[in-house]
Amino acid sequence: MPRDDRDLYSGLIRLHILHHAEKGTIFGLGMIEELSRHGYRPSAGTLYPILHGLEAKGYLRATEQRNGRHTRRLYRLTPAGRRALIAAKAKVRELFGELFEVE
Repeated sequence: MPRDDRDLYSGLIRLHILHHAEKGTIFGLGMIEELSRHGYRPSAGTLYPILHGLEAKGYLRATEQRNGRHTRRLYRLTPAGRRALIAAKAKVRELFGELFEVE
């Protein structure tokens, strides 16, 4: 993804995160790997502020899991996050129809 277009894709990255959090618990490195499979290349310096922002908005709830000396923040979708995802899916569906309609 060209660096100049990153702001275009930041909303899509947020939707990916909410989508995967709806399916189960997520964590930062796992999301970096998942997003990479879709052609995004977010750094930790990009992804973690997005996760924290989604948590601050009340869309995700974080808990910490200790594994030996390491602690991992795990994120789950909240009811507010689920409502936001449902609304976003409707908007994406509408946009998809406009972007790919046959003229």
